[in-house]
Amino acid sequence: MFSVQIIKLIEANAESLAHQVVADLLTNEHTPSYRRIPKDEITQRNFAFYRNLGNWIGDPKDDAVRAEYEKWGEIRCRQGIPVSEIAYSLILRKKHLRRCIREYVFAGPSGEQSASGEPLPLVLYNVQELNYLIGDFFDRALYYILRGYDKQAKARPQ
Repeated sequence: MFSVQIIKLIEANAESLAHQVVADLLTNEHTPSYRRIPKDEITQRNFAFYRNLGNWIGDPKDDAVRAEYEKWGEIRCRQGIPVSEIAYSLILRKKHLRRCIREYVFAGPSGEQSASGEPLPLVLYNVQELNYLIGDFFDRALYYILRGYDKQAKARPQ
């Protein structure tokens, strides 16, 4: 139940999170090629991710993740984005997501924390479970985005 609250909070703050990730992508030394992509495209992509987070991590079927991320791997290949930068863009997205979760838990909704201000064990367990689901999602997303990239790279005439 607590994980659902966090996911709803993230989805409600999708726009803010998307702008944070975009600012990071466009200034980070590890993602210089993203500066060639229109800012609106990157923002929309990140907004859609955060807005649909519950669907991405809550669906045990891989079909939606596979289809979406293979498509983006193909797009990034056509745009000439190196695979190392694609991987780093996912790392940045996950970093911002986990920061949001951490801030929410430690600011905490009323009644969710002990008198000392530390999260209760059940809250920590739920956050740990959510982080596991997020880690699993990003592992699958990375695999499929690179698979789409490879498909596109092989399809290009040499």
